[in-house]
Amino acid sequence: MIGEFVGRIVRIGVYAVMFVVVLFLLGFVVMGLWNWLMPEIFGLPAISYWQAMGLTLLCKILFGGFGASGGRGGHRRRRLRERWEHMTPEEREKLRQGLRGCWGRVAPPDSKPSA
Repeated sequence: MIGEFVGRIVRIGVYAVMFVVVLFLLGFVVMGLWNWLMPEIFGLPAISYWQAMGLTLLCKILFGGFGASGGRGGHRRRRLRERWEHMTPEEREKLRQGLRGCWGRVAPPDSKPSA
C-alpha cells in the first residue's frame, strides 16, 4: 500500500521533471530554428530564448497542438467510437444512411431540388 503511494509520487515527479526538460529544450529548438532561418530568408531579427518561449506559447494558443490525446479531435473520435459501440445494428444503418444523404453525391429522397 505504502509502496504504491511512493511509486506514484516518484512517477509524478519523474513526469514533472521530463515536462520541464522538454519545455526547456523546445524553447532552444524554436530559438535555433528561428535564428537560423528567419534572418536569412525574411531579414527578420534574431530572437532570445524567452522570445522563443513566448512564440511557442502564442503558437499553442493560436493553433493548438502538443496534445497527447491523439491529435486534433482525438476526444471527439473516442466519444464517437464509444457511441458507435453502444448502437444497435439498426441505429448504425440509420446513421450511415443519414451520412450518405448529407455527404453523398445523390441527394436524399426527401430533399427538394434547389432552383
